[in-house]
Amino acid sequence: MIAELGLALLWIAAALACLSLVAGIVYVRTGKDELAALVRPASVAQGVLTAAAFALLITLFVRSDMSVELVVRNSHSLKPMLFKVAGAWGNHEGSMLLWLTILGLSGALVAIFEKRLRKDTLVATLAAQAALSLGFFAFLLFASNPFKRLPVAPPDGQGLNPLLQDPGLAFHPPTLYIGYVGISVAFSFAVGALITREIGPAFARAMRPWVLGSWIFLTLGITAGSYWAYYELGWGGWWFWDPVENVSLIPWLAGAALLHSVSVTATRNALRAWTVMLAVVAFSMSMVGTFIVRSGLLTSVHSFAVDPERGTFLLALMFIYIGGALTLFAFRAGAVAEGKKFALMSREGSLVINNLLLTTILALVLLGTLYPIVAEAMGEKISVGPPYYNKVAGPLALILCLVMVAGPLLSWRKDDGKKLWSRLPVAVLAAMIVLFALILFGGKVGVLPLLGMTVAGLVAVASLAPLWGRNLRRTPLPTWGMVIAHFGVAVALAGMGAESAFIKEKLVAAAPGETVQIADFSVKFAGVKPIAGPNYTAIQGTLIAATPSGASFALHPAARTFPGLMGGPPTETNEAALLTRPGGQLYAVLGQPVTGPDGRADRYQLRLWWKPLVWWIWLGGALIAVGAALSLLGRAQLLEIWRARRARKAQERFA
Repeated sequence: MIAELGLALLWIAAALACLSLVAGIVYVRTGKDELAALVRPASVAQGVLTAAAFALLITLFVRSDMSVELVVRNSHSLKPMLFKVAGAWGNHEGSMLLWLTILGLSGALVAIFEKRLRKDTLVATLAAQAALSLGFFAFLLFASNPFKRLPVAPPDGQGLNPLLQDPGLAFHPPTLYIGYVGISVAFSFAVGALITREIGPAFARAMRPWVLGSWIFLTLGITAGSYWAYYELGWGGWWFWDPVENVSLIPWLAGAALLHSVSVTATRNALRAWTVMLAVVAFSMSMVGTFIVRSGLLTSVHSFAVDPERGTFLLALMFIYIGGALTLFAFRAGAVAEGKKFALMSREGSLVINNLLLTTILALVLLGTLYPIVAEAMGEKISVGPPYYNKVAGPLALILCLVMVAGPLLSWRKDDGKKLWSRLPVAVLAAMIVLFALILFGGKVGVLPLLGMTVAGLVAVASLAPLWGRNLRRTPLPTWGMVIAHFGVAVALAGMGAESAFIKEKLVAAAPGETVQIADFSVKFAGVKPIAGPNYTAIQGTLIAATPSGASFALHPAARTFPGLMGGPPTETNEAALLTRPGGQLYAVLGQPVTGPDGRADRYQLRLWWKPLVWWIWLGGALIAVGAALSLLGRAQLLEIWRARRARKAQERFA
């Protein structure tokens, strides 16, 4: 009954999306207000019904309803509750319903709260959002039904992929999808503004909170996903340039460019065409990523391997949405004036250079991601790995950081550079100190890590320059947000450089009682013991890591075995153990047993890494998100509203 109700809600929500689309189109063409009055409530109802359908899918997983095919393929009655709930989106169909739910709720929020746009532009925006939803409704209902029932219910399910049985599954996909869908809202705003020719500051101010919000969630999702893969996969790295990692990074790069461009349009009435085009590009990149992950074109721990027919459906949606938006832009290009002029030596000029660099990096990463897929389709197998990305994207990213240093110190419209040159010497001095310290005491350091840490020092000091000479209590939240986000970039860059330059690794076969030296740690292998988890068994090692000061810490890496379900083979995973210290992380993985001459396992493979400042990478990502959140709060004027209310209450008390 629950599955049938969930499917019925999806059909009704799809009908409401169709109503929003048709009513919006007819209203834009005829101006009949009674049609416009239908669009807002239909958008709200669509979002509510889709969310209700998704809640019913979660209920099916919680109840372990084995009459539903999706539950059978991705859950088991003995799974811990967290993984039953998260299992609802740890698969292709469920994750697409999550995507559609966020898409519908976003449209509902726009319909409820957006008051700044002209009525015709708002209706056109909601119609564009409904068009996006309608395509994904069709994909779910005709090609990926999450509520499909089985003729005969099996006694239990096949279980969730053991690599996904981690709390990260509860956080990473929803966060990432909110980011993707936020970009789709910006896309709908751009399409709506193109249709009604309202491309100016008002349109940009309405779009900006959605761009900021989506970019915050994308940043958090990518950061969390990086850390999840880092400790879960046991390979010791924080970014592999996996194709699926790349297709989450590409929309983030486009979103960063859009974020800066829309701010210029909102405050200075410039870069209008840039803003519209970047909104289209950012959503296009999220669609490309969705197609790559779900088309079966590649094999990745992150991907959903599905049949080519579904990939063809997604490809068709991608061409319809992207092609339609680009065609509309081409027809309206003459009406999209760039707005007010500015000099190259200005804050707007620096943001244009910033956007050019971001889009160039985006193009290079996209090329490296797609080229092996295209080559394989033509019968040639080619691998594009980290060396390519490091060589082509790394130097451009460092140049981007240098431009980021200069931009906030320049004036709008035109600048003579005096303020910039007066504040740069301190930052340059900090960079030179870092450079000379690394050359003198750092040993053999690669060129890219050396430049990365040097630029990090420059960015760290320069990011604080906008606060110099200000009353900090009266500094606007967006300024604080910019400072913290740029400082976060410096922190992450320093962590990347230090980890790459000074990482130490040891692979040994150790017997219980043996001690291994790595960096400043003496790591004693105390032994192993069997343990039983809620749905797995494991061999857990105990390592005692001692520092020169005499402090000791216990680490417990484990090798887990998940039983084969429904006749399938058992699955083994490695659970890394991490010791986080101010100077970095000690990372330990327990490998396979090594048998002695008597056939007994008397030693175990141990893989140890010392990763200097590696945790700064994720700290930097968190700071970037915090900075963007402060900017969002400042742009929403919540602090000003709160202060006004306090002042009004104070006046009432003294009246």
